[in-house]
Amino acid sequence: MSAARPPDAPETAARPATRSAHALGEQRTSPSTTELSTQAELAECKARLAHALDELRAAQSKLAQIQKLDSIALLAAGIAHEVNTPAQYVTDNLSFLQRAFDKLAKLVDAQSTLIEAVRGGASIQLALEAADTARHDVKLDYLSRQVPRAIEQSMQGLEQISTIVKAMKEFSHPSGAEKQPSDLHDLIECVTVVARSEWRYVAEIDLDFDWNLPPVPMVRNEIGQVVLNLIINAAQAIAAALPQSAHHKGRIVIATKFTANQAQVLVSDNGGGIPEAVRARVFEPGFSTKSAHSAGQGLAFARAVVEGKHGGSIDFETKTGSGTTFVLCLPLAAP
Repeated sequence: MSAARPPDAPETAARPATRSAHALGEQRTSPSTTELSTQAELAECKARLAHALDELRAAQSKLAQIQKLDSIALLAAGIAHEVNTPAQYVTDNLSFLQRAFDKLAKLVDAQSTLIEAVRGGASIQLALEAADTARHDVKLDYLSRQVPRAIEQSMQGLEQISTIVKAMKEFSHPSGAEKQPSDLHDLIECVTVVARSEWRYVAEIDLDFDWNLPPVPMVRNEIGQVVLNLIINAAQAIAAALPQSAHHKGRIVIATKFTANQAQVLVSDNGGGIPEAVRARVFEPGFSTKSAHSAGQGLAFARAVVEGKHGGSIDFETKTGSGTTFVLCLPLAAP
């Protein structure tokens, strides 16, 4: 009896082995607790990164708005002066026209009195003397020259004020966060008006546009801010390098170029150039020096906007004592 049992032993031992292989198969096809935990962690990290990206985009949008508000604050006094000057001579001309009208009204009254005296057959001597006196006081020859001139100057002043207000409205109006095809030339003209108080006393501005340039995909407010920063930098560079004389101004040239796949904006000045010692740092966040090309005026922001958001590029060419040219390249198609 004891000798007949051993043949059954392998069969008995094989059953646990079969179950173990089956269990291993289940382990291979079903995720382990560790794998599930890792997947959950990855999903959580992805969600955190997406949230961080949303916060970064919101922060960039706020930074752009802060840059715009800082620029408006910087230009506020100059813009107020730009508006006040034409407003003042419009006011002066209206005062002149009011006085002229009062004198003309007296002349009309005197002549009406004279006409009534003639019609009534009364003595016209006193009425005639009064009409002569009124006509002499009016100085019709003088008014015939000066009244049209005063009206023309007033219309020009109001047009200038309207241009400034329109430019400020366009510059400060939010354009949205997404790129839209926009007229780059219209934007540059708008910015030069807004920045006029910064450059008018130190430089003349020449606009050299390539009129074949099509609408450029861009966030209008942000590219406008970049161009504004470059104009202010150019004006400050000229002011630091050239004598501040109305008879000896510098020159800023803003040009556009149309290539096969991109639009270029070139902002050039004939100031003192950027010193070699700081050229490598002009795009660093927070870097600023008044002795150089006022490089802290939004150049880090400019690079972030042009390269980071628009897929373009921004660089400069400079020569000490001769001036600087900043070159913006914006793609005409989505990168």
